[in-house]
Amino acid sequence: MAFSKTYRPDPEFHKLGDDFSDAVSPTEFPSHAPRFWNQPWAEQIGLGSLDDVEKENHFAKFEPLPDNQSEPRAMRYHGHQFRSYNPQLGDGRGFLHAQMRDNDGRLLDLATKGTGQTPYSRTADGRLTLKGAVREVLAAQLLEALGVYTSKPFCVYETGEALVRHDEPSPARSAVLTRLGHSHLRFGTFQYHAYEQRPDRITALVDHTVENYYPALQEAPDAPSALLGQVVGASARLVASWMAAGFVHGVLNTDNLNVTGESFDYGPWRFLPHYEPGFTAAYFDETGLYAYGRQPEAVFWALQQLAGALSLAGDRLALEAVLNTFPAVFRSAMLDAFLSRFGVASRGVENDEALVRAFLAFMHTAPHSWEGVLFDWFGGPSSRNRAMWGKRASIYCGEAFDNWHDLLMQHDPVRALRLEHDYFTVEDPTLLTIDVVEGLWTDIASDDDWSRFNAQLKAIELARRGYDFGHERVGFA
Repeated sequence: MAFSKTYRPDPEFHKLGDDFSDAVSPTEFPSHAPRFWNQPWAEQIGLGSLDDVEKENHFAKFEPLPDNQSEPRAMRYHGHQFRSYNPQLGDGRGFLHAQMRDNDGRLLDLATKGTGQTPYSRTADGRLTLKGAVREVLAAQLLEALGVYTSKPFCVYETGEALVRHDEPSPARSAVLTRLGHSHLRFGTFQYHAYEQRPDRITALVDHTVENYYPALQEAPDAPSALLGQVVGASARLVASWMAAGFVHGVLNTDNLNVTGESFDYGPWRFLPHYEPGFTAAYFDETGLYAYGRQPEAVFWALQQLAGALSLAGDRLALEAVLNTFPAVFRSAMLDAFLSRFGVASRGVENDEALVRAFLAFMHTAPHSWEGVLFDWFGGPSSRNRAMWGKRASIYCGEAFDNWHDLLMQHDPVRALRLEHDYFTVEDPTLLTIDVVEGLWTDIASDDDWSRFNAQLKAIELARRGYDFGHERVGFA
């Protein structure tokens, strides 16, 4: 077997017992056509030397990895979906496949999407469309490039089944996706056991989460409120980074948010073409509950539901006090996220807030390209000539622009040498607006032509290396 010495299996979740997950069997698929493999992350977890047969065995047939989980586990969870509680959730088309430590000792999960029916599938087929897998790969890769702490698409296999779907042309091609994440413990995982009125299980989950993800809290006198404090901070940083990336997740139900503040599970996501607070990603979000501008509110509401579940095992007043810190924590995280996107240093809270307000005011004046403007002015003063002589130079005028520009010029660039990267020699930034995504999918669907998809991944990698946000983001690797 081609496993390197950096492969460090450590299956922790199954130790919680059968009250938290169910053993399931992976589906046998008609075929296994490899469509994506994340070699950089495979190398980080000791799987970079697998040959094609080993990849297929472990990530299309889902044979157990050595010294890891002996069987897949479908995780139990509930959740609020569009603020209505649903006790009929759980891993309905995926499972936890394996856990291991990375080079920094962090516990990571390999979990699946599209691996067939489980006890929580209800009437669904447990499958994933190939288009859904392609969209998830694209979203996660670009978010990582833009400095968002996100799950990593690990691999995709097309599986040779014809699926019937109501939201895309049928029969649809099928696939199975494996994602690598820091944790798949969702807010809804805690809600499940609160619904069951089992404070003992809530305590066990808290202890498991602290031990494996927040070990510095092990001596905390009130572990539930201490844990909530960490989750509040991580979640605030997550939603702030979405806002700065111009990203709309689309479905911020409590089963789509996790305890490590890591973005995951990309369904009807969208990137802003231009600034529009009411922009929604999901066609079924008729009230705009999860619109771009309402994402902070949605995450805060979800945190309140997590606190409610934790209250079965912790002090309610202490939990409420922790929740009340969210506005201030988010405010700070929002400024950090936008300064990072601007590529400039802080000048103090008041100046930083004025800068962000001026940027949004300018973006509100006309449908300017969100990513285009951020690309042009990355590095602040260091990019002035590049922006004013570039493709979008004609839009950089008027009172709103002058207000933002004047404030931006007062901020020092952070690591200005990044602007020497090849990424900043092109006219346009890498985009994943809906027209781009649909265009490359059309090539795959009609001609099985993957060239534009692969070219887009190369462009995203160029952006990642150019921005090089990894040095600045908490939790980002």
